[in-house]
Amino acid sequence: MRVLMVGAGGVGTAVTRIAARRSFFEHMVVADYDQARAEAAVAYFGEGERRFSAARLDASDAGGVRAALEEHRCDVLLNATDPRFVMPLFEAALAHGAHYLDMAMSLSRPHPSRPYEECGVKLGDAQFERAAEWEAAGRLALVGMGVEPGLSDVFARYAADALFDEIEELGVRDGANLVVDGYDFAPSFSIWTTIEECLNPPVVYEEGRGWFTTPPFSEPEVFDFPAGIGPVECVNVEHEEVLLMPRWLKARRVTFKYGLGDEFIGVLQTLHKLGLDRTDPVTVAGGDGKVAVSPRDVVAACLPDPAGLGERMHGKTCAGTWVKGVKDGRPREVYLYHVVDNQWSMREYGSQAVVWQTAINPVVALELIASGAWSDSGVLGPEALPPQPFLDLLTEYGSPWGLREDVPAPR
Repeated sequence: MRVLMVGAGGVGTAVTRIAARRSFFEHMVVADYDQARAEAAVAYFGEGERRFSAARLDASDAGGVRAALEEHRCDVLLNATDPRFVMPLFEAALAHGAHYLDMAMSLSRPHPSRPYEECGVKLGDAQFERAAEWEAAGRLALVGMGVEPGLSDVFARYAADALFDEIEELGVRDGANLVVDGYDFAPSFSIWTTIEECLNPPVVYEEGRGWFTTPPFSEPEVFDFPAGIGPVECVNVEHEEVLLMPRWLKARRVTFKYGLGDEFIGVLQTLHKLGLDRTDPVTVAGGDGKVAVSPRDVVAACLPDPAGLGERMHGKTCAGTWVKGVKDGRPREVYLYHVVDNQWSMREYGSQAVVWQTAINPVVALELIASGAWSDSGVLGPEALPPQPFLDLLTEYGSPWGLREDVPAPR
């Protein structure tokens, strides 16, 4: 397998460090708009590891990406950029005849008049519109293959296959007790992506009603996370799992709730009130005259790079899927989860916990594709493929998952 990975930020760099310990691929080209960042990711291994090379590439240039796939004879494109670049990379892979993986799907657009009741353009709609072309090409576009979405979807499929006869709710729940020393506000993941998913109208799925939206940060609940993290208030957030799971799994309700905290929510709400969450450029005075800048890009530039926070960060992050339903005629609730301790990921890989937890999943998926354990064509989410090989290989990588049997509340 020869891989072109576009994006050498925190997640992309973590991908290289995880993949370097495996033998399933022949070569991986690490490409980024900032060539120095791509070169730094490769230089980490020294002269002894020759399976990586660096290149400069503009992710928005589908033609340039296709040329890079051809030049380096790559049969897989791994998208490790933010969601703005999903479609040009997705289209370049299809044009070249390569498989494609991403960790976040094509962007949504709120309903023009009823944003908090009805869906407009949903996450991934632009990709699913091209599904027939991928099937005809005999190539796989595996979308949403990070941790959330990604591993959370694998958990949902495993629960449907092995743990339940009927599912009432598939609820992805994400929480952490991570603290970053020395900063009043320092997101552990891309602020660009965080703003996108937290301030867009959250999507909920219900059987018989389909997909619908609610106001941001709606339906707060306290969820008790394992591994000493404890109770965290979680709220509705727009996320790909709600758009993916109902396509392949039968459940009466699908939700995604994220443990943000009052302070984090307050900052995001303030950014929105000030218009600093906007992506369309505004004109400001610069040293050489007027320049056009995106307010959200300015916010990202003012905050610390999440990839560089690991030395100041401590605590754990937990991603997982809570499932409520019936097994053998009895009510059942379980939480399938994956926990990463930042101290461990920094010691073992030099990557902070959140980016490392995201990065391990596409590497596992690439190995399954290389071995043939995962083989299909079209535009598919992780829940469309058999879960057991993924969960077994994740454990083999030294990052086991857990299952907590929750006691159902009296009905």
